[in-house]
Amino acid sequence: MSGDISYSRKNDEIECVRYKDSRKTYLPHTHADHLTVGYVEDGRVCIVIDGESSICEKGDEFRIPPNVLHEIRTVDDASYSMVVMCIKTRSVIEDDRLQELQDAILEKPDNIYLIEEMAEDSGVSPYHMIRKFRKAFGLTPHQFQIQCKVRKAQRLLENDKSIAEAAYEAGFCDQSHLDRCFQKIVGMTPGQYQQSAGKNLANR
Repeated sequence: MSGDISYSRKNDEIECVRYKDSRKTYLPHTHADHLTVGYVEDGRVCIVIDGESSICEKGDEFRIPPNVLHEIRTVDDASYSMVVMCIKTRSVIEDDRLQELQDAILEKPDNIYLIEEMAEDSGVSPYHMIRKFRKAFGLTPHQFQIQCKVRKAQRLLENDKSIAEAAYEAGFCDQSHLDRCFQKIVGMTPGQYQQSAGKNLANR
């Protein structure tokens, strides 16, 4: 991975991510309880929101609401620099059962929660539950749970848990499973993230 990515948490409400000469791309993902605000400092970056792509250039800003599927791509494999803030907010849907299901996963992503159990709690068949969940939140329940496990691991690493402890407490099978999912979603290894977070915490 070229370039540099640094994470810092300003407080419990705002997380800041800085990309410097980066070529990092992100597969489709969501932020369940955050508004994402970005500013391109240099170069160009492709932002794909709900399947619609746009090119953001130096000086451009973009906003991504909670629960909206999006991805980040390079343009012509060129590097870019940008700052992204994830601002904690709340987005509630009208389907109370789906909202309760999302809240349950957010609160305890490490719990073993089978699709059949989710469907029963939602009052529909597994097939319809998966389809309704994806339509409402942009990801399947399994994809969303993995994403939430990674977010929990981030918080554990920020609080000086070892990588092995973070993997166990966040509900991953083992450390290598955490490592694979973490790199895909966060853009760096758990060790790199802990080092970056530690530096920023020390500089507060």
